[in-house]
Amino acid sequence: MDKQSLRQCEELMKKASSSFYRAFSVLPSPRREAVHVIYAFCRIIDDSVDEPQHSPYSIYELRQLFSDLDTADGHFIWPALRWLFGSFPHLERQPFLLQMEGQLSDLTFTHYETMDQLENYCYLVAGTVGEMLLPVLREDTDSEAQSAGIALGIGMQLVNIIRDVGEDLARGRRYLPLELLHKHGYSQGELEQHEVNNGFIGVIEDLAEQAREWFKKGMANLDSYPRDSRLAVELAAHFYAAIIDAAAAAGYDVFRRRVYVSERAKLQMLRRTVARYRELQPDAAVH
Repeated sequence: MDKQSLRQCEELMKKASSSFYRAFSVLPSPRREAVHVIYAFCRIIDDSVDEPQHSPYSIYELRQLFSDLDTADGHFIWPALRWLFGSFPHLERQPFLLQMEGQLSDLTFTHYETMDQLENYCYLVAGTVGEMLLPVLREDTDSEAQSAGIALGIGMQLVNIIRDVGEDLARGRRYLPLELLHKHGYSQGELEQHEVNNGFIGVIEDLAEQAREWFKKGMANLDSYPRDSRLAVELAAHFYAAIIDAAAAAGYDVFRRRVYVSERAKLQMLRRTVARYRELQPDAAVH
């Protein structure tokens, strides 16, 4: 185990996403470290497209180095990934390649017409994360669990899209599908003017409801997971669902400020959920 590389992955995750870091901190080792590595690599992939000036690699360099993983060096992510694949032999490389394919599409496909297009994108950039995590969070490769993991990832990405409408517009992207805008009588021009009216609220609430449906599918077979993994997944889902509530509380004004769930609120959710697990299984320890 390359402890220094794994610690750097943990620090990156802790800095970039306190929600995911807090949710998956309940996992035992080495599952916990594996999640840190997966998150860190996905974060680096995302930054290579969204913030290339702050990224150690371009998306093209990442793809090439990942294909030559056995010899890749120059950054802590490469020994960490080698540890990951060596420690979890059922983990496949294809989801990582699809993740990069999805991020690459952000460079050329920036305005979505249909929900089908958006859901395909959500699968590539987030559903694949569910596929990456499955061999880490459980011992088997159950197909129902894989489908649920993909669904949860898609739901989370839809929440990201709701939260980041303003930031994405600044980058020249519109993930809100045109068919959804038309359905609620909201125009591209109104979007560009950052108008928060009944039409926009209808669009966001529609997308939020679809996210909740994906969450429901993602949580359907949670009982089949090991207990610590089940707790981590449930916490992550709760934290992300709370972003929808935060957006609603802000009047759906996702243009002028980034909505977020406070650390205090996340800590309260963590304590409530852990307490419930202890009541259900008092003899089982929660890490």
